[in-house]
Amino acid sequence: MNIKKVLQRCKDYSKLSNLGEIARRKFFNNCFDGALTCAGIVSGVFIIFLAGSSGFDPKDVLITGFATALAIGISGLWGAFLSEEAERKKKMIDMKKEMAIFEDEDNEKNGNKNKEDKSVLEKAENFATIIASLVDGGAPVLGSSLPLIPFFFGFTLTFMHFIFSYIILTFLLIYLGIFLGQISGGGRVKYVIHLVAAGVVTLLVSILLGI
Repeated sequence: MNIKKVLQRCKDYSKLSNLGEIARRKFFNNCFDGALTCAGIVSGVFIIFLAGSSGFDPKDVLITGFATALAIGISGLWGAFLSEEAERKKKMIDMKKEMAIFEDEDNEKNGNKNKEDKSVLEKAENFATIIASLVDGGAPVLGSSLPLIPFFFGFTLTFMHFIFSYIILTFLLIYLGIFLGQISGGGRVKYVIHLVAAGVVTLLVSILLGI
């Protein structure tokens, strides 16, 4: 199949299913969740490190961080697929009722409905379910993984590991704030301040728990 035709079909499916708005919302929410989850993990280890404990090394932080990132990603992917599929099926059923379109009951019972029989809208909804689920699962993994990059370097945990991790986390939160500002059509600085403040609050809460 021609790649240009496939891309055009994907674009058409996205418009029909309103995928763009849903994917943007899922990307932000889940990437933000992943980033703050990672911030909590890094902050917890940082407090232990400051207390003088040598029980952790960079590899331990990576294992803990990526295990958490994968758990969030799998949870998001699985949960989103099931919920999106259920919601979109309900949407199609309601739409068919409104349009007075009823399928042959025998075909429904025997499972004889082929892909060729599906309407373009049904195909668009199925496409949107898959893409939305991938975004839902991939965004938190991305948000959780980026702040872990510094821990790939070195064999001994140092103060600089945490500094660079927090720098990456800050830039990630700034990017997400700008992303939200672009969606809303303005107020980028406001969103950046809100998201960075959320990161600072996460750090402060972790420190208070450590104390």
